[in-house]
Amino acid sequence: MADRVPEPIGVMLLNLGGPERLEDVEPFLVNLFSDRQIIRLGPFPFLQKPIARRIAHRRAPKSREAYRLIGGGSPLARITGEQCRALGEALAPAGSFTVRPAMRYWPPFASQTLAELRERGICRLVALPLYPHYSVATSGSSLSDLRRAAAAAPPSHAIEEIRSWPEQPDYVACLAENILQAAAASPQPPTVVYSAHSLPVKFIREGDPYVEELEKTITAVEAITRLSGRLCFQSRSGPVRWLEPSTPDMLARLAAEGCRQVLMVPLSFISDHVETDYEIDILYREQAEGLGMGFARTRSLNTQSRFIAGLRELVLAACRRRGWN
Repeated sequence: MADRVPEPIGVMLLNLGGPERLEDVEPFLVNLFSDRQIIRLGPFPFLQKPIARRIAHRRAPKSREAYRLIGGGSPLARITGEQCRALGEALAPAGSFTVRPAMRYWPPFASQTLAELRERGICRLVALPLYPHYSVATSGSSLSDLRRAAAAAPPSHAIEEIRSWPEQPDYVACLAENILQAAAASPQPPTVVYSAHSLPVKFIREGDPYVEELEKTITAVEAITRLSGRLCFQSRSGPVRWLEPSTPDMLARLAAEGCRQVLMVPLSFISDHVETDYEIDILYREQAEGLGMGFARTRSLNTQSRFIAGLRELVLAACRRRGWN
């Protein structure tokens, strides 16, 4: 952007959120399972919350143990805060930007972040989901929540939404660089495994573009790395049919095919959290090594400078679309 943005802009980094202490786990799960947009519990909306409480109470002990093993809580809030600070610094030469997190299922919620920005006199907002690939269960839910919060607290903000960014060049380049670095450090040529968060199949049948956007990212990354990989899906739960193959099934399949070394790439996760630090680093590593395979994963993007530069470009492009320059 050649010119500085003349008016202050708020940038909201939308993310899932996570329990920061073990005692937060159960209320966090209640919030998650209360989201009727991603999971319908019972035939009537008024049943959603009571059923969510029962499910959360039943699952909390297992979830608490997972968080205990990664330090007693989710690192997501800390990392998202670091991303906010890094992005704010990157945007500073282009104008007056205030970058804040807005979590879906744990504070700070969108309503709280909107209130903070309103107190600062900021009426123009860019909503940037930290999910590269759109799904109604992630970006869709977060954006819907933001719209509800904005409508409930007039005066209204002008909000420019960024729907998804599966082929953002800096994001793709960071993934590719991390893959090449990890492959070069591998004791033998690895099989690249892209592990993305799973999704109920019914969402795809209803038109969700999630898998299509994952494939766009993989195509762009492999044009750089020249290493072909296998896509699988982790973190599924519940009795509905989920995307396949699951990551555990993929590891078993690779072992049966004679694979000796796995390089796992957390594809739909841009920050370290329980799915990387527990599921990948502990569960899937143990499975792979038990099957006789070496195991490594690429580092998460977190605050890598080129990744932050990519987020900067997304924000500035959003400002240009609205004529805020």
